Amino acid sequence: MKNITISSPLDGQLIPLNEVNDPVFAGGAMGRGAAVKNPKGKVYSPFDGEITVFFDTHHAIGLKSNDGIELLIHVGMDTVTLKGKHFSPKAKQGDKVKKGQLLLEFDPEGIKAEKLDTTTPVVVTNHADFGDITFELNDQKVVSKAPAADSNAAPVDKDEDDAKFDNLPDEQRVANLIMKYVGGPDNVRSAEHCATRLRLIVNDKSKIQEKKIENIEGVKGQFFAAQQYQIICGTGFVDKVTEEFIKLKPSLAGGGNKQAAYEQMTLVQKISRTLGDVFVPIIPVLVATGLFMGLRGAILSLGSEWDPTFLTMTQVLTDTAFAFLPALVCWSTMNKFGGTPVIGIVLGLMLVFPGLPNAYVVGGFANDLKDLGLTWQEAAKIAEYAGKVPVPLDLGFVTIPLVGYQGSVLPALVLGIFAAKLQHWLKTFIPDIIDLIVTPFLTLLLSMMLGFMVVGPIMHGIEQAVFGAVQAFLNLPFIGGLVVGGLQQVIVVFGVHHVFNALETYLLSTTGADPFNAIITCATIAQGGAALAVAFKTQNPKKRALYISSAVPAFLGITEPAIFGINLRFMKPFIFGCCGGAVGGAVSSFLGLAGTGMGITVLPGMLLYMNGQLGQYILVNAIGFAIGFGLTYVLYKVEE
Repeated sequence: MKNITISSPLDGQLIPLNEVNDPVFAGGAMGRGAAVKNPKGKVYSPFDGEITVFFDTHHAIGLKSNDGIELLIHVGMDTVTLKGKHFSPKAKQGDKVKKGQLLLEFDPEGIKAEKLDTTTPVVVTNHADFGDITFELNDQKVVSKAPAADSNAAPVDKDEDDAKFDNLPDEQRVANLIMKYVGGPDNVRSAEHCATRLRLIVNDKSKIQEKKIENIEGVKGQFFAAQQYQIICGTGFVDKVTEEFIKLKPSLAGGGNKQAAYEQMTLVQKISRTLGDVFVPIIPVLVATGLFMGLRGAILSLGSEWDPTFLTMTQVLTDTAFAFLPALVCWSTMNKFGGTPVIGIVLGLMLVFPGLPNAYVVGGFANDLKDLGLTWQEAAKIAEYAGKVPVPLDLGFVTIPLVGYQGSVLPALVLGIFAAKLQHWLKTFIPDIIDLIVTPFLTLLLSMMLGFMVVGPIMHGIEQAVFGAVQAFLNLPFIGGLVVGGLQQVIVVFGVHHVFNALETYLLSTTGADPFNAIITCATIAQGGAALAVAFKTQNPKKRALYISSAVPAFLGITEPAIFGINLRFMKPFIFGCCGGAVGGAVSSFLGLAGTGMGITVLPGMLLYMNGQLGQYILVNAIGFAIGFGLTYVLYKVEE
């Protein structure tokens, strides 16, 4: 087989394919090739040939050169969900193209704003026809070596009645066999596809015969992710298979996987997903603020002396996000529930109006006075004189104490949901001609009154009770970290880990530190260590490369590839990883370790501990990794 060299169709940083944050591409299931990190936004034809596939969503292109190279260019990860947004095609399927011809323009920054990765895999789908495949971009070069022939490959098992599909076209044969082995039409709720995978929502997972599906000629792999059963068929072929699959059950036409997946979630999973959708958009701001805090702490710990005005400027940088946290939460909640985001911003700002005393300051000052042994009457007089009491709102029949909710989470969350629902209800009967004026006015007025009189006091009390109890548990020496560190990745498996975003936000806004982050980093790196041990003990070079590529993201804080691709499949590595997380978490709890921000762990998370705790952070990560890796390497047998 001949070696081939291909010019990169995009400008950027050329990287090996196994560094892509997607186990399907990284593992070579779609073919051999390379990837372009931080692409510039234009896709050019790397050779003379033809566009064989140009997806309606414009995120993926299939090409075939005049000398037989079949190439897939997949712009970004999960960009099929954008449905063409940020993409502008400059050619179409069936066009004959010349080397260097512009095929597609896209907006990398727009894609990143959607929280998606722009790294673009470029793979040769008929790679088995060639030897070494080299990709070149200016002075960069990535070589994908041809794998050694495997003479021990096992034959594909087939049921006897599968022979009736043998004479059908490939796409019909594969579609019929998939339908058979996923449990039949009655077990499939919805079906759609991306550039490479058929994505199904099923009623009963136990009816799926995964090994049989993997053995279908034309299927390159299968796995569960995000409540979807995903079957890898390959570019160009997957849309044909999907079309034939839907013909077997016409009611599947129209897709709707996302809603179907949501409907299949438990109540806890739905709550977690909702909290994730609310808090994930504001996490980058809190991460940046935490990094600033850590950097300032590191510099000051070295004995640096700053001008008071300059120190105040740094406090503006680090404290603003938390001072106006309800505005961020209310904005994101309104956006999630379909309300007008700017109304959410204003409503959140009302909760932190400077003329109202901070609820935490009021409560803290009163407790301090009581600790001094003062009577209730004496404490009340001093608090009133100091301006540390609620502002009374006299309604004639009742007086309501008003306070601000700076740094609070639940009042803004619940109020944002109410305001979004109220706005939708008002729009059902307010005439369009006055909607622009009346609807925002009534939404703000009614929501503000409800927020200060009902929602704020109730949710603030619940917030203090629930989050306070969790915070006390986390602070228990050894025990809190042991339990949380051991179970956190189990919670990730069940998909309800986003519920802790609200807890971390509360901890940072009220204490300025996040001990939860310090504990879960141990759980994360321990799963990476266990996955890496499995890779080191695996003799098959192809599987070893796949396992390593799945383990690497764990050291950047992303454990799903390691968990679902390796550890849970063999179970013992997952349990050993949980053991590493438990021990590392216990040590973290004992040391009182806490980050200055949230959202990043393991290697990137070091930036949150530069305020004098970096050594301790490295220690607990080393403990988690060593136990996860060591137990797996010693006690796990590859044949299991």
